[in-house]
Amino acid sequence: MGKPKVIVTRRWPEAVEKKVSELFDATLNTGDTPLTVAELQDALKTADAVLCTVTDKMTAEVLGVDGKQAKMLGNFGVGFNNIDIEVAKAEGLVVSNTPEILTDCTADIAMTLLLSVARRAGEGERHLRGGQWTGWRPTHMMGTKVTGKKLGIIGMGRIAQAVAKKAHFGFDMKIAYFDPYLPDPDAVNKTMDAESRGSIEDVLADSNFVSLHCPATAETRHLMNAERFKAMQASAFLINTARGDVVDEAALVAALKAGDIAGAGLDVYECEPDVTRELTEMENVVLLPHLGSATLETREGMGFRVVTNVEAFFAGKEPPDRVA
Repeated sequence: MGKPKVIVTRRWPEAVEKKVSELFDATLNTGDTPLTVAELQDALKTADAVLCTVTDKMTAEVLGVDGKQAKMLGNFGVGFNNIDIEVAKAEGLVVSNTPEILTDCTADIAMTLLLSVARRAGEGERHLRGGQWTGWRPTHMMGTKVTGKKLGIIGMGRIAQAVAKKAHFGFDMKIAYFDPYLPDPDAVNKTMDAESRGSIEDVLADSNFVSLHCPATAETRHLMNAERFKAMQASAFLINTARGDVVDEAALVAALKAGDIAGAGLDVYECEPDVTRELTEMENVVLLPHLGSATLETREGMGFRVVTNVEAFFAGKEPPDRVA
């Protein structure tokens, strides 16, 4: 039998593409142009596995195409809300993701956003590059101290725990969190002297910073809405490195304009790659283009993790990161 045929929907790190090409009959997306619905459907009809990314919308329309040859979707990303999992299961498609590998780098970005928005780093750089800086003075561009403050965390999975450790041990921050699904809160509480709260509102009430780490589900869509922004302290900052639709961006804009919260640091957006225009015009908002896992080490690790799952599947073994 020949090598399994796979289609890679976007450019991947060079070392990973080389490995994919060695192991499989691979079609690479050298132009790195997002595939259309028709092209994704064609990929499912002509390949044994489609190696997709979190930006590929694998909807019922795509997955339900007639004449499918594909038996597996190897998703490049820990999140898989880009895939209609129930339809994938109904269509007999195995789905895998890439957990664990991006934990530290995404946590690093959360801390980058937290520090940047608190200390007005983005605003300060624009000020300097724009030739507006006239020299040091005691009242110039004063921000908010981070060390010793309270960090509220919504969702306490791997990435959130990595953020909590960096914040607690690196900046002596106090940790409060809400996660009704955490299997062993006592271990987390003991490790970081953290405090588990009974509701999201309990976390919001006294946190100086609120960092979101929930998956994108029907339950978490617009989890941060107008009411919850009003439940935050007016001096508090929102940090989001989870998924964009966890935040109601219109409500966030309104909260920032009204002074309900002091600022926000965002790496993900509700309608990526489109960003609400008002956010781009606010000085108290730090915006990054979904850089959570964007280090060479992590992106290569994610790619190789996809390869491991696909290789296992075609060897008749259970993919280690199977989610469907």
